[in-house]
Amino acid sequence: MKPQRAVVFVLAALALGFLAWRLLSPQFQPAQSLSGYIEGESLYLASPVSGSVARVSVRRGDRVAAGAPLFAVEPEQQAAQDDQAAAEYRAALAQADDVRKGQRPAELGVYRAELNAAEAQERETRATLARVQPLVTRGFYPRARLDDAKAAHDAAAAQVTAARQRLEAATLGAREDQVRAADARVAQAQAALRQTSARTATMSPNAPAAGRIEDVFYQTGEYAAANQPIVALIPDNRVFVRFFVPEAQVAKYRPGARVRFACDGCPAGLTAVIAYVSPRPEFTPPVIYSRESRDRLVFLVEARPEGDVTRLNPGLPVDVVPL
Repeated sequence: MKPQRAVVFVLAALALGFLAWRLLSPQFQPAQSLSGYIEGESLYLASPVSGSVARVSVRRGDRVAAGAPLFAVEPEQQAAQDDQAAAEYRAALAQADDVRKGQRPAELGVYRAELNAAEAQERETRATLARVQPLVTRGFYPRARLDDAKAAHDAAAAQVTAARQRLEAATLGAREDQVRAADARVAQAQAALRQTSARTATMSPNAPAAGRIEDVFYQTGEYAAANQPIVALIPDNRVFVRFFVPEAQVAKYRPGARVRFACDGCPAGLTAVIAYVSPRPEFTPPVIYSRESRDRLVFLVEARPEGDVTRLNPGLPVDVVPL
């Protein structure tokens, strides 16, 4: 064999070997399709108090929008409590407003009349003192007469001061500590109103998010115990693609990465964003019938679907590949 032909055979053998290594090496093989299913996490909505179910606004399988009414328990009783709390709050506001005001106009008129009478009495005693003082100085009246006139004038002046202070106090309103007490009663009544409003919201809840009704456990007229679920809701934002990744490939899947998945009857091109990768391995669940991953350690991965999830029924099998 000529040396040139030998070199050609050697190079061809090396090329074939390199090609076989590229094809058989796991890191250069096409991404393996992983088995999984659609998972929906349910919200179990209940009433915090026991009572008769007065209304159920949804049925099993219905789709509801965010804020849609679901059910009501004892609405008349709760409405009465709301009205009572609202009335107490209005009464506390009125009392707080009243203590900041002065007396009524009629009452202020009484105080002004008392002040006018006291001023008139003071003027009369002052005039009497002005007449008596020179006569006592000339000796026509005894000294005791002057002392009596001065005492009467001083008493009249004191009455004027007292009447003027009563009028000023009547226009000021209550003391600061009384105002603070009234404001505290307003805050207490407002807190009670918020409490009853919150209880009404829990006894007659609305859907916290758009989703589908998984189940209805009580019907109209039935008695529901406190904290016993009445409606189960699967929100759209709690629908996941749950699949299992062999431990040799888990490094490729990280939160924030995107994957493509497919399911029977679903539109093509569905994608999801990985939200969770389990930190602990587990053996392949028996519901996963992938022969390639059977009897291997796998890691649970959850991805949030992008786009419309209304056709993704929980429990639907899916095949997942990375993007």
